[in-house]
Amino acid sequence: MKLLLIFAVCLAAARAYNVPDLVPRYVGMPVLANKGPNGRITNGQKAAASQFPYQVGLSIKLGVLSSSWCGASLISSNWVLTAAHCTVDAKSIIVYLGATVRTSPEVKYTVSKSDIVVHGDYNKRTLKNDISLIKIPSTSFTNQIKAVKLPAISKTYSTYVGDEVVASGWGLTSDKANSVSNSLNYAYLQIIPNTVCAKTYTSLIVKSSNICVSTPMGTSTCQGDSGGPLVLVSSGVQVGLTSFGAEDGCQAGHPAAFTRVTSYLDWIKENTGVSY
Repeated sequence: MKLLLIFAVCLAAARAYNVPDLVPRYVGMPVLANKGPNGRITNGQKAAASQFPYQVGLSIKLGVLSSSWCGASLISSNWVLTAAHCTVDAKSIIVYLGATVRTSPEVKYTVSKSDIVVHGDYNKRTLKNDISLIKIPSTSFTNQIKAVKLPAISKTYSTYVGDEVVASGWGLTSDKANSVSNSLNYAYLQIIPNTVCAKTYTSLIVKSSNICVSTPMGTSTCQGDSGGPLVLVSSGVQVGLTSFGAEDGCQAGHPAAFTRVTSYLDWIKENTGVSY
């Protein structure tokens, strides 16, 4: 019921702005393994072991009978970065580290609500400030568990327009899928100007704190990928985390929207001490 209410609030807000219905890219549980040989982020590829050691999976308990699945990234030995819409109603979260097969992590922690830091100005209606942090026990790095790099704090930042990025996660592999993938998948994408993204969602939704990518040939993030990392191919630096798309489908060709990490570096440092 809570999942339905969250979707209803977001969809109602989008209709009020006369834009395509926004869908936060998480998915309800229970989830079943996608056993097909080509399981992937829509039109992406299957990840190899240790290819994305910063990738984190989140099994989120929302109530007695309701839960959801999201992605996240490891940004230090004891902090995880994800989307606020994934964690804002969480009662507890199981954090999966070092997994390529979703159900077989190297390390798994259960954290309580008190370990979650949701951005104080997160807006459920517009998904503005869609970012949160999760504190976990200090974790040793291995070949399969490593922190992603964040941009260095600066007075000015690149827009990254035109840069190639890679998104990863266990999200739905097609618009017809009804469960997240059991295999970690990834897709190469290209960052587009916010003005182009706003033609789909309007400037009321797309803010400077968002970053968007094109989704050619139906290649995109999808439900279940929420909170997962968007990383520059050239440098391995995380510049976004999966936030929302349009309701008419992950393969419909609309831009996919992310939370822009450079807009929140000071907030991350203030809450975790992590900076570059």
